[in-house]
Amino acid sequence: MTDQTEPSQAVAAQSIEPAAPDEFGLVQIWWGDGKGKTTAALGMAMRAAGHGYRVHVLQFMKGGTDTVEDVRGEYNAIAALPGLSYENAGHYGWHGFVDGSDDDAHAAQAQGALARARELVEAAADADLSTPFALEGNPEDGVHMLILDEVLYAANRGLVDPDEVVALVEDKPDDLELVLTGGHDRPAFVVDHADLVTNVAKEKHPIEAGQGARKGTEF
Repeated sequence: MTDQTEPSQAVAAQSIEPAAPDEFGLVQIWWGDGKGKTTAALGMAMRAAGHGYRVHVLQFMKGGTDTVEDVRGEYNAIAALPGLSYENAGHYGWHGFVDGSDDDAHAAQAQGALARARELVEAAADADLSTPFALEGNPEDGVHMLILDEVLYAANRGLVDPDEVVALVEDKPDDLELVLTGGHDRPAFVVDHADLVTNVAKEKHPIEAGQGARKGTEF
């Protein structure tokens, strides 16, 4: 019998050159009690950067804990990928957990991150998003995609004002792709302002069997 299996097709990677997207400008929401919200956002960031678009990730509430290293794998990967940058505003520990961290400090960090997000949105509004940006340029010069990781979690926990998150969404320039992630509770306050809403639902999670965060999958 002849083997009819087709050989896999090799796909050659192309060099990444600065470019501008033709159809960016939507607001995306990724929320839910399942694993994968940040992972999905970072996947989109990688894909956009691979096309030469300028992407910035601003992380809320992503500090270290006793089981998670301060330096996560995505930070190293982002540093190696042209066109993609990040900053972390997370306080050490996790808000509401008995881990020795101060909840007031969590709130201060989250509010600082929201102020930083507004700076980046205003910078994007002042820039021409129909043009390419330098891959190693500053996000203050403009970005095509802005990811606010865990901002919805911060809003749901009262660390930032949900109305300020809505105002940020309303004020974004038309061509900026804005991605909001985080939270186990449905962010009803902002859903009507989004074009894409995905509920990442948990069916089963190894944490329920006592498995802690694993290097290379959770951080």
